Amino acid sequence: MQFYVDPYFPDDIHAVGDAGMAGFEEKRPLYLSGCKNFLSHYREEIRTVHQGGASGTEITHLLCDMIDELVNKLFLSILDDIDSSRAAMEHVALVAVGGYGRGELNPYSDIDIMFLHDGSMPVSQVEDIAQKLLYFLWDMRLDVGYSVRVIADCVEMAAADNTVKTALMDVRYLNGSRQLYEALHKVIFTQILPKSSDKFIKEKMSELKVRREKYGSTVYLLEPNLKEGEGGLRDLQTAMWVARVKYKFNYPKELIIKGILSEDELETYYAALDYLWRIRNELHYFSGRKNDQLTFDAQVHLAGFLGYQDRDRVLAVEDFMRDYYRHANRVEHFSSSLVSRCVWRDEGALKILGYFVRRPVGDGCFVLKGELIVPDETVVEKNPVVLMRIFELAQKHGVTLNVRVKGLVRKNLHLVNDKFRRNRDVSQSFLNILSSTKGVAEALRRMHHLEFLNNYIPEMEHIYCKVQHDLYHIYTVDIHTLFAVEETERMLNNDLKKELPFPCEIAAQVGKRELLVLSVLFHDIGKGAGGGHAEKGAAMIPSICRRLGLSREDSERLAFLVRQHLLFAHISQRRDLNDERMIIQFARQMETSENLKMLFLLTVADVRAVGSDVWTSWKALLFQELYEKAFNVLERGDFRLEASSERVKGVMRKVTELLKDEFPPAKVQAELKAMPVRLLLSNNVPLISEHVRTLMGLERSDILMQVVHRPENGYSEFTICTPDMPGLFSRITGVMAANGVNILGAQINTCRNGKVLDILQVNSPHGELIVDEQRWQKVQNDMRRVIHGEADVALLVEKRQRPSLLTARPAPRFPTRIEFDNEVSEDYTVIDIYTHDKVGLLYLITSTLTHMGLYIGVSKISTKVDQVADVFYVRDIFGQKITDEGKLEEIKGRMIAAIDEWV
Repeated sequence: MQFYVDPYFPDDIHAVGDAGMAGFEEKRPLYLSGCKNFLSHYREEIRTVHQGGASGTEITHLLCDMIDELVNKLFLSILDDIDSSRAAMEHVALVAVGGYGRGELNPYSDIDIMFLHDGSMPVSQVEDIAQKLLYFLWDMRLDVGYSVRVIADCVEMAAADNTVKTALMDVRYLNGSRQLYEALHKVIFTQILPKSSDKFIKEKMSELKVRREKYGSTVYLLEPNLKEGEGGLRDLQTAMWVARVKYKFNYPKELIIKGILSEDELETYYAALDYLWRIRNELHYFSGRKNDQLTFDAQVHLAGFLGYQDRDRVLAVEDFMRDYYRHANRVEHFSSSLVSRCVWRDEGALKILGYFVRRPVGDGCFVLKGELIVPDETVVEKNPVVLMRIFELAQKHGVTLNVRVKGLVRKNLHLVNDKFRRNRDVSQSFLNILSSTKGVAEALRRMHHLEFLNNYIPEMEHIYCKVQHDLYHIYTVDIHTLFAVEETERMLNNDLKKELPFPCEIAAQVGKRELLVLSVLFHDIGKGAGGGHAEKGAAMIPSICRRLGLSREDSERLAFLVRQHLLFAHISQRRDLNDERMIIQFARQMETSENLKMLFLLTVADVRAVGSDVWTSWKALLFQELYEKAFNVLERGDFRLEASSERVKGVMRKVTELLKDEFPPAKVQAELKAMPVRLLLSNNVPLISEHVRTLMGLERSDILMQVVHRPENGYSEFTICTPDMPGLFSRITGVMAANGVNILGAQINTCRNGKVLDILQVNSPHGELIVDEQRWQKVQNDMRRVIHGEADVALLVEKRQRPSLLTARPAPRFPTRIEFDNEVSEDYTVIDIYTHDKVGLLYLITSTLTHMGLYIGVSKISTKVDQVADVFYVRDIFGQKITDEGKLEEIKGRMIAAIDEWV
């Protein structure tokens, strides 16, 4: 595509005014109009070419050529309009720097220009030229950065600032004095780049670390940054900057001549740039601005633009992001590999000194300067077992893999075949890695990064870079799995004893740590095969275990853990842990205490590996409660329900005795007989006594409330006691929502004498303790007004829902789902509700249930980022479970309609 500015300028542009300042100002509107027309026309032409399937490289170069034509025409026009135009052409050079200097512009990229002069013209005159050009570009709404410098400035500033040195590496001549530009270019390679090259590289590595901390330390983030994130454009640019400082080249192709890169590697580099540029071009067009964040909505759009389509249960966007992560992984590998060669390139010295300082560790492997090296790479072809031993030896000696060793592994992945997988020495080496007390997660990360792991365990290929398009899972399935392994290792090594004392205590009791690690490694292995991943994953385990040479007992335990890996979290967070029948049923499923221990630890690791905000002290309490209750059942070996009548009588006698000095025994007995049996069986005697005191207090006041902070558990306990009324719990949840209080769980106790004792575990929406007494005073005042009918709870909630000044980022949406369970509880129908969170949602659900004539006995609240998974134990107005299919369908229909209209 050829670009011409002149046709867009009016024919009479040169006939307007005389030379000089006044003439230029008169001509300026015509120039500006022509430039805008030029930009508008060619931008649209380039976008059409882009949409027609042009490569990322082609579009970036077209955009750069378009800006070159515009800038050069304006520069020459400005010089034509001043008296000293000839002097300016001899003493000023217009230079592109940064991305523009590299010839890499995306639709809304910054344009960086340097006005280089030799100092013979007054600086004010050079700045006048610069200002005239810049005001044109700014008026066209181009994002332009600039500098006015002499060569000495460049040398001085580059010495003091790495950013300047980096920008100067990418300079490109645009117009003006070619001789001056060539002088700058020579200075860059003779004075600027040779100085402090090691310091420059170290600072670039430091910048890389800062970027990782800011934009994420893994390729596999939920919404990666295309430019700054790991595996993005900046990684490629940094690698080339470091290589240029080290090897002083003009064009990347020179790295082949210098023996730094192979032709295939350079092709990988150009292909990586092209891929990322094509995505970035469309991302800019889609956003209408400079944008590098692959947000959810952008991911969906890009998947469609690039031709991905939904298939079976896999979304198009998930396939696109899987390919993106694979690509980012290759980019990260190429970039780190090139940087490593620049840092450790002094091979001559190594060859001379290596034989004296390297330490043999077996199988042809040596340790040198904290790295594992393999001097004779033919040992791998002669004995493929060495491929696994490389990882075991690096772990054993606490060293990293040399960049050549990484390349050696990648180059020989074809040797990882069925014969290799069934080799007993290979299996033993792998199990040695897993049973080690150090570096297990790190070793598996290395295997994964080099694509060795999913070749060795081919079933893991299904989850390699597998995306789950939601806000809850913030990593790909494989990376989540590796994080879970790391959490498991830290518990096994007691590294988390302060943060997770109980899980670490249980981890110390596990017999075969490698079996636990395998269960974590394989727990999500079925996710690549569609729905029902736990069952599908368990079905894969027997063949994997046969290859690894595991015993039948270990294979069965591993299959059990993979099959049941969702059960512990489900029961602890979504079922009534005071239901003895349910606990016994769960314990029976565990079969042995060893299964229970491993499943507990697997679940803790799984939840903690999802994201930093997912694990909470509330979940820790629920997990521990379920574990202890199930363990007690397994230990006593008695799966029968205890006779509740005798236990209740014993509790009532003890409470009456404890309170005999405060209340008449007959009144205490009456209050206890009116209490729900489950309240008496699920609490200790001192706590039940407190409940009795509270209930007796209703004789003096019609509403009693109390807030007790539990900082060690991360929540406050809000207790309310009042006479029963229709929709009471709905009113309570509404007041909490209106005051920004998050409900974690609720024990709803309706006594037979018409009194209600509800106990709520609450905290802030951010998971923090609410200790502001004025805020709690407002909650209690609102609660009294609502219960007395002096305030409308719906209006209070509505006020809380005012729109935020900040626009929330779009998130993937999934349909509301309602499920019923009439088996788990003997007394209640359990309703599971899955939907998206919003202020007042719990109030909406409880009020809708109330309007349908359902009474809520137990409520368990669970919010995973933006996804709600709430549970309600309900009965009808006659105190019975709801078993009629027609009634259940009616409840489901009305609940979905109410929630979807609200959300």
